[in-house]
Amino acid sequence: MIREIVIVCHPVSVCVPVNYKVTLSVLAEGTGILKYQWFTDDDKEVPGGTKADLTITAQKTRLYVCRVNDRFCNCVFSEWVKVKVLDIDKSGLPVDWQGEPHIAVNPKPQTVRQGTKVTLRCVAFGMPTPYYQWYRNGQALRDMTSDTLQIDGATAEHEGSYLCSVSNVLEEKWTESVEVDIVKTDQLPPAAPTATDKVALLIGNLNYSNHPGLMAPIMDVHELANLLRQLGFRVVSLLDLTREEMLAAIDKFIQLLDRGVYALFYYAGHGYEHSGRNYLVAVDAPQPYQPQNCVCVQRVMLSMQQKRTALNVILLDTCRKWYNQDCLPSVIMALKPSGNTVYGYGTGEDAEAFEVQDGGKSTGIFTKYLNKHILQPEKVTHVLEKVSEDLGGDPLVTGKQAVEIKHTLKEPRSLADPVQTTGHTRELQMRDACWRHANELPQKKRVMFLCGVEVEISFSALFSNVLMVFATVKTTGPQTQDCTITLSSIPPMEDIFSGPGRSEEMDSLLFKKSNNPDCTLRLCALQKLEESLVIKVDLHYTHTVSKLRQIESQRIDIGKPLVASCKLYRRRNHAGTDKNYVGTSAQSMGNISSSKPLLHQTPAGPRRPFTRKAECAAKAAVRSNEPEENDENELQDFTL
Repeated sequence: MIREIVIVCHPVSVCVPVNYKVTLSVLAEGTGILKYQWFTDDDKEVPGGTKADLTITAQKTRLYVCRVNDRFCNCVFSEWVKVKVLDIDKSGLPVDWQGEPHIAVNPKPQTVRQGTKVTLRCVAFGMPTPYYQWYRNGQALRDMTSDTLQIDGATAEHEGSYLCSVSNVLEEKWTESVEVDIVKTDQLPPAAPTATDKVALLIGNLNYSNHPGLMAPIMDVHELANLLRQLGFRVVSLLDLTREEMLAAIDKFIQLLDRGVYALFYYAGHGYEHSGRNYLVAVDAPQPYQPQNCVCVQRVMLSMQQKRTALNVILLDTCRKWYNQDCLPSVIMALKPSGNTVYGYGTGEDAEAFEVQDGGKSTGIFTKYLNKHILQPEKVTHVLEKVSEDLGGDPLVTGKQAVEIKHTLKEPRSLADPVQTTGHTRELQMRDACWRHANELPQKKRVMFLCGVEVEISFSALFSNVLMVFATVKTTGPQTQDCTITLSSIPPMEDIFSGPGRSEEMDSLLFKKSNNPDCTLRLCALQKLEESLVIKVDLHYTHTVSKLRQIESQRIDIGKPLVASCKLYRRRNHAGTDKNYVGTSAQSMGNISSSKPLLHQTPAGPRRPFTRKAECAAKAAVRSNEPEENDENELQDFTL
């Protein structure tokens, strides 16, 4: 008598992290040798799924079933089971996990308005899939047996302490209890501040044509950019900009701003103060300083406020020496009633800012302490107060430099506030496309030479206008040995980091070799690039037969990478836009001199205010630092 096929043990549903290896098993009894075939919920056979045990790498949630048949054409199907896959944090999952419930997402306390929705969520991995049971004030809630507890139209009786039990055949675990408070509308605390987006523009000027060179802006911009990215900012970081390039970069920055955005503008380099306004000195500015050759900070802030941003922060690590002692104090008059402006000055009015040697690297002393505190989730002004306290206790600048904070902030906004895009999705997508346009890296490429050598070319962004190119020999040819590579660009791009006084320590801090490339090339000032950039790869090798040194070359067109695609050299509405940033009309400044003074060398003529190295408190000399008067006969309107 032929026995029917009986499934003794069905497979069980599981809930696992993404890419976790899972084994589904079925146990059946019947006459003779039984055959198995596993299927997915789209009626497709699972490749290789012809055994009682099916092992898969879980990548997405799917249903599975197993068909068991014998040689007498009898068949039977197992029960359907679900492999639920969660792409969430699994860092706490034990290495030797056996399938007992592991809670990955705990419920969070809530304070909600009466009549609104309450949602508590608990998510756990488990093999088999865990069961859930929710409790309020120690009492099991009927029919609340899923991973999400939802109450529509909450009333006072729903208030209390909630927790969830998670269990399977292996173990039972409990979440921590959380409080749910139901309040009337007039009792509800103000919602925590959020941003619709976060955008930052960082500019560091150091290689000046007509003024002393600086060291600190390289490291300061580099480290601050990394910290702001950790806070969720879209960052554009640029080095060594002419006045026209600074204005063009600010134009692009302003285009990225919109209603509800947090905007941060940071500048490190030479600067000064005149008639109550702060001016940033471009690398091509002639002597003496004049407003029409620089960028007015208050005009930048005005443009930021006009975008209805939720928070505007300007951080200046620059000198604020006055042109003369009759200058007016600087004033903030925000666009009413925005009240969203924060200025963080690295130094006080009519004072210098200093850069110092810190562990083999140069850093602006203001930015040194700013970077120490900027990740703290506190009100922006509180963070700056901590910076001020630390800098005030530094003996290197005691009596010489003190942080100054000015603001019109009326909400407790923090740079660490979360981004909430609800209702602003379209604007966010447009900003995202524009921002990505300025941060696009070339794709990694493989180059094959006639001699059989294969070289990989990869790219990395050190700043938004500084590109690193790496070349690595991947395979050698049958008749090649002692292979070396040299890289160059067409057109040639100057490496500003290789100038006089640039130390090896600075180099190693900025660029840490990864994967030991055979050759590197640093391409700077990409904002000046008007044509596609071509990378020339020269391979030098010794022919194993002739023993002669050979050279082969390949060229790779990488287009306009990073900020080069923004065409900062070509501003729109050139003449009209200038009036937004300076008080007088712009003048042509001619070509920039290609020769640069040595670092800390004072050029001929009157001494200008500049950021300089403070080696120690005892050695810092008091010096006359009064710039010459500008021959300006008319004052502009000072409504800012």
